[in-house]
Amino acid sequence: MAELLHPLLQRKVEAVGRDVEPPPLRTYCRVRRGRFGRRLPGVTYQLIGSWTGTPCDVSTRAARSAGIAIENARLYRQVRANAEYFQRLLLPGLPDVAPFSAAAIYRAAATPDHVGGDWYDALMLPDGACALVIGDVAGHDLKSAATMAQTRNMLRALLYDRRTPPSAVLTQLDRTFQAITDNPITTTCLARIEPTENGWTLHWSNAGHPPPLLIGPDGTTRYLHADPGLPLGVDPDVPRPDHKRPLPGNATLVLFTDGLVEHPHRPLDAGLTALAQVAAAHAGLSLEDLCRTLADAHLGDGRDDIAVLALRTPPAGPTQRDIGDTLPGPVRGRTPPPGGPAARSRWWSLSA
Repeated sequence: MAELLHPLLQRKVEAVGRDVEPPPLRTYCRVRRGRFGRRLPGVTYQLIGSWTGTPCDVSTRAARSAGIAIENARLYRQVRANAEYFQRLLLPGLPDVAPFSAAAIYRAAATPDHVGGDWYDALMLPDGACALVIGDVAGHDLKSAATMAQTRNMLRALLYDRRTPPSAVLTQLDRTFQAITDNPITTTCLARIEPTENGWTLHWSNAGHPPPLLIGPDGTTRYLHADPGLPLGVDPDVPRPDHKRPLPGNATLVLFTDGLVEHPHRPLDAGLTALAQVAAAHAGLSLEDLCRTLADAHLGDGRDDIAVLALRTPPAGPTQRDIGDTLPGPVRGRTPPPGGPAARSRWWSLSA
């Protein structure tokens, strides 16, 4: 930033340094002719008013104030870079999930101290299913980031240990947290892509999170609206619903956090519609480019961090090797009873 200053002030900044507090100053500068800072013949600088403290050259005082502003800008960038670096250390690199392909992206919020609680994960399970999860911990501080890491690690352990529906995994995770921690409210969406003899089945449970976005092989998009259930940390005894639907080959499933679409001056439905339009227009991109394009669309207001996770099914259905000998058969989960909540989902916004 120093190079943007007038040459006179730049020299003064270098001479004065960055650690000098400017004395209280109440003064104005009037230039008879010429431009400020250019000592042309006949130019007169005149002080009008008064100042407190030791008298000094006006340009020196201006340089002191500019030096402090430059230092604040440097600290701003440093705090923001450190916060984003810390967040990325806690997020995993996606493992190989063959025969699927997967990609993810994380973007920090615009404010410098916004250490968020967004996270994502993907992993292959012993029964041949692929697990996807995305979540958002309430708050924007170091505690939220630490909670995010705890939640992700515990959820990984539960997924490997329990061949149960996603709702049962989330219920156990919620009960464990209620018993041993005081973690804040967390929204999450947990999905299993399960091999069947005729293709793939998406089996998911939503804990107050935005609905998944499904991009078909032909580029059409639709949100998988369903009962979202309660977020983690509210009431672990309330039953959680499970949902299922078949997945064709070359389908793309997109999970995302609310920072991607939420804007204070626009309804949530408008943000979801805009996201679906962007996804449909770029459905043919690679998953890495698709995630980057969705994040770069700037559909949110930038005050919340963003996480996007995408998975694409292979063109053909699963082979016998994909199905494996360990599959215990179709996982039968609970579904919402007739006459329950409307199919259109409403999630819990954790933006602050």
